[in-house]
Amino acid sequence: MTTTNPGAHSGTRPDDARRHNRSALLRRLHVDGPCTRATLAGELGLNRSTIKSVVDGLAEAGVVSEAVPARRSGAGRPSLLVLPDPQAAVVLAVDIRVDQVALAMVGIGGQILGRHSWNLHRTTRLPGEVITHMAESADLLRDELGVTEHGVGVSVPGVVRRADGFVHEAPNLGWRDVGLGTRLAGVLGRPVQVANDAELGALAEHVRGAGRDAADMVYVSADVGVGGGVISGGRPLRGTGGYVGELGHLLVRPDGRECFCGAQGCWETEVGEPALCRALDLPEDTPRGVLVAELRALAAVPGRAEELLGDYAGWMAAGLVTVVNMLAPELVVLGDLFGALPPTVVDRVRAQVERRSLVSRAVGGTRVAVSPLGRDGALVGAAELAFEPVLGAV
Repeated sequence: MTTTNPGAHSGTRPDDARRHNRSALLRRLHVDGPCTRATLAGELGLNRSTIKSVVDGLAEAGVVSEAVPARRSGAGRPSLLVLPDPQAAVVLAVDIRVDQVALAMVGIGGQILGRHSWNLHRTTRLPGEVITHMAESADLLRDELGVTEHGVGVSVPGVVRRADGFVHEAPNLGWRDVGLGTRLAGVLGRPVQVANDAELGALAEHVRGAGRDAADMVYVSADVGVGGGVISGGRPLRGTGGYVGELGHLLVRPDGRECFCGAQGCWETEVGEPALCRALDLPEDTPRGVLVAELRALAAVPGRAEELLGDYAGWMAAGLVTVVNMLAPELVVLGDLFGALPPTVVDRVRAQVERRSLVSRAVGGTRVAVSPLGRDGALVGAAELAFEPVLGAV
């Protein structure tokens, strides 16, 4: 990560330059971990005296410390590592799923300090009940850890207006027109940011997952439905009002099943969780744990996964070919339930995308990877969402 020094530009006030340098240095430590002052100077484009001033100021405030590296190389005095204190700035990350809510207190550097979760059922999915339970769980985490969050990031499986966290629709939760951001901020007394779960999955992959080195990537995840998040030129692509990512409603099969949105043959009707259950000859309401265990068992039997999931892989590739042709990403990351697919099925999807996508052939093959973050992707993304304003204010 390279940041130019704003103090080098004429007209920049010293206080603004100091704030920028402080924020850039913290961001570098937060994303890429501890390093030496010399490394910070080189990567941030700052001179040594400026780095010394910023590090000393942060150390005096208790935000960073310096230590001798555990592994030393060469003779002479070792360079000290600058390390962020995880508890110097803490955020609350919340991942609201169809079947569960997970909360975590996360410190600088992405360290999860503590977490709580509980299951959701049809009778406990009402927005008011979820908000109350979130507030109670946040109180418990504060008491257990002895920390207080500076901001809150929330992931929701629905269409979210980024400006104020208004959930226009979260069909699998049964939510419609819920002022989640405003209501939760009032209860918690903290700034709250809310975003779509797949958008936050993309953010998580870009910062801490498979897409760290990808400037243009698409994250596609499956739960009951299918969603997507897009990183373009190193930044999230959000569109008007933040309503980007409803990739599950690409039309792939005009004669297919009716979707809840009113259309027929949407992509998620062919590759969402119910479709995967049907492909495996399981009831559509099979618990997630049972479904994942079935997929793992399937992967252990040579040829069986391709036999049962051949058509499923074809529909998955059909949607991804459209996504790749439209957005031309260098990387597609498969998350959540897609990440549990047997490797041979992912290989089949990858091969079909490379063969059938004009754009993929033109760029020499769009990479298709499985998320290393697993089920925590949206939670990690919610933390990063909350950290964006916090790191500039520490």
